[in-house]
Amino acid sequence: MHKIKPVNDADQLIPAIIKGIQEKKGNEIVKLDLRQLKTRATDVFIVCHGDSTTQVDAIYKSIEEEVHKLANEWPWHTEGQQNSEWILLDYINVVVHVFLKDKREFYGIEDLWGDAQVERIKEA
Repeated sequence: MHKIKPVNDADQLIPAIIKGIQEKKGNEIVKLDLRQLKTRATDVFIVCHGDSTTQVDAIYKSIEEEVHKLANEWPWHTEGQQNSEWILLDYINVVVHVFLKDKREFYGIEDLWGDAQVERIKEA
């Protein structure tokens, strides 16, 4: 089976992703670095939330735009755009989770990766 290789490493994508979130006033941005963990789905998770489905959708679109401008990449996979309560953008080595606040609290994704190195990003 052929493995998909990301064009850019996580550290190249993260600034564009964070800028995209900040452009649309995403809340409580958290970066979970999973690279030190033995079992992991990706290198880095970035998690944030919006206060409405309209804001969640705007954050998702802003992330796509910023990453495309910086790295000329589109997500390998996205899901959740239909209801905009939890949109996932998969860049292979970085996975972004954009939640509605109540969905973020319900799923507690940050708690699932308690051994990850956590960095809270200041809001712009």
